[in-house]
Amino acid sequence: MFQLLSLFYYFYFSIVGIYIIFLPKVLSGVGYSASEIGIIFAASPLVRFVLPFLFMRGLHLSANIFKASLLLIVLSALSFYFSLENFWALLLSNVAMGVGMSLVLPYVETIALHSIGKERYGKSRLFGSLGFILVALVLVKFLSSEYVAFDFLLALTFITALVAFRVQQLSQKEENGVDEKLSNDIHLLQDWQLWAGLVLMQMSFGAFYNFFTIYETDHGISLDMTVYLWSFGVFIEVIMFFFQGKLLHFDLLNIVRLTILATTLRWFLVFVYPTELVVLFFAQSLHALSFALFHSAAISYLFHLYKNKSLAQQLFSGMGYGLGGLSGAMLSGYIYEYYPKYLFLSSSIIAFGAFVFISLWSKRVRNESLIRD
Repeated sequence: MFQLLSLFYYFYFSIVGIYIIFLPKVLSGVGYSASEIGIIFAASPLVRFVLPFLFMRGLHLSANIFKASLLLIVLSALSFYFSLENFWALLLSNVAMGVGMSLVLPYVETIALHSIGKERYGKSRLFGSLGFILVALVLVKFLSSEYVAFDFLLALTFITALVAFRVQQLSQKEENGVDEKLSNDIHLLQDWQLWAGLVLMQMSFGAFYNFFTIYETDHGISLDMTVYLWSFGVFIEVIMFFFQGKLLHFDLLNIVRLTILATTLRWFLVFVYPTELVVLFFAQSLHALSFALFHSAAISYLFHLYKNKSLAQQLFSGMGYGLGGLSGAMLSGYIYEYYPKYLFLSSSIIAFGAFVFISLWSKRVRNESLIRD
């Protein structure tokens, strides 16, 4: 199962790489305006945010829904060929892709944590980072027309669907309980400190994911050097995924707090030293904590906290990467337009807010534990 899960992460995040790196350029090349591209690519995080609430109302992420989502991502990738020239059709294709991708990953993440455990999860997940990098390095050499990107997208989507289908089949044979129908034991309002912290953490990444390249080149850092900074961050991320297993034996909530505090420092360093390469490379090295270790510790903590494990992973994706990613992108765009100097200061403040909320949640958990004892 370990090898199969690693293959899934490799191909799944190859799709993400094409989607994030190349499709905006494709749409710009065929004449879409910046605002139209923004609306089209806002569809996926919006869907990711909304979808888990349907499952909180009683819908169950079953094997049949999972299989339907695999078919949906293949059909949506195919539909890009026919919808490229029509804004509304293209928006619908992106919505369909967003729905499919938002269902596939949480289901497989739950299988991974059941089957290989949190200790080996990172070594499997690092193949996703490798897939993201390699597809960028390969596709950039072949991107002679917009349809080349679609060819890569369709091929990788089809392979991902096949691998994911096989993962699901093996998980049923192992009877790991992923498809067990459970009532919703997740209460967002009751556990608001935890979820507010997770949302704010991802919100703080809005400036980085959307404006880091622009921010650094505007400060005189060359585009080549900026790419090296990006690549170094992913390289460090891969190393952390490989070696983090032993760290996850410690208190997961404390690890989450530590990684958020490191993220606060990371954004503050980029704000204060936007042109100091030594500091910038050190800040990028913190990606090992602020992304790789945070992600593994957070999903592991939610996996152990809630009985409805697949819904917990859906909500982490929807609330964090959906709501947090969408609001972070919108806020950072506004800040960079009107107050560009303070872009990463705002990210640092937001990340510190996440630290405060997770600390409040940690204090509450400790108090409740003392009462029970």
